[in-house]
Amino acid sequence: MRIAVFGPGGIGGYLGGRLAQSGQEVAVVARGEHLEAIRQHGLRVDSINGDFVFNPSIATNEPAEIGPVDVVILGVKAWHVSEAAQAIRPMIGKETCVFPVQNGVEAHSQLAAVLGEAAVLVGIGGLVSFIEGPGHIRHTAAEPYVKFGEMDGQTSPRTERLLEAFVRAGVQAEIPLSIHAALWQKMMFICAGSGVGAVTRVPIGEWRSLPETWDMACQILRESDSVARALGVNMLGHEVDAAIAQVEGMQPKATTSMQRDIMEGRPSELEVQIGAVVRLGRQVGVPTPVNEFIYYSLLPQELRARGELST
Repeated sequence: MRIAVFGPGGIGGYLGGRLAQSGQEVAVVARGEHLEAIRQHGLRVDSINGDFVFNPSIATNEPAEIGPVDVVILGVKAWHVSEAAQAIRPMIGKETCVFPVQNGVEAHSQLAAVLGEAAVLVGIGGLVSFIEGPGHIRHTAAEPYVKFGEMDGQTSPRTERLLEAFVRAGVQAEIPLSIHAALWQKMMFICAGSGVGAVTRVPIGEWRSLPETWDMACQILRESDSVARALGVNMLGHEVDAAIAQVEGMQPKATTSMQRDIMEGRPSELEVQIGAVVRLGRQVGVPTPVNEFIYYSLLPQELRARGELST
């Protein structure tokens, strides 16, 4: 397969590197110092599963230099998805599929609005990794996994080929029975961990040990599940329990990326996580009081980080 990674950051760079290791042709679209370092030395990946250097077939800031590919792995921040949808057009052919790995539940819809549903997969990706410096990614925790499916929930030859490619690359991969339910299950999990973590500003083991804050997390899960069902998502019935188990399984000293971004004054995914539950809940008439409390408690800090709130 011919694959392009648009945004080879913590997750996109890792997945692209593993696919290249297994024999796939993988190009990257990056920018700035990160791109220059990749061009000069390759993309260094320090991983709990073994370190390696990924030398892409093409490293560029111009998607047109790559041209149409079989798969585009979209690894940009969630708030850049709509902009990225326009930029990746030169890499979209008749059979191309775009695989978004952002948090949240709206990336595939944003892509489809620009590229058409036929070009887009619903995607989920997970691992704990980040850009350590230009041309350098560090994977520190969690077994990397991907889940994906067609927008209509059906299995297709291209998703089967992509599944096979990830399995050969040593990445846990799955085409779920309901990709939209799987997407919302991850949304519940990250909203609970990120929301309570960001508003309490302590590691998960501390807020998880208190009945009051644990109840807040469980309420976030239940509210999110109700919103998904009201939106018509084919939930399978186990998602809340599965998300609770995921939160219970997190290391006591763990924090989330959204929590760390907010605590350190950086722009975060508040809007695509907690904010999306609030917004979509209003759209379908489902109350989300705990999500609303957390969202509006954190919103001033988010706006300040984005330069949208004067002090």
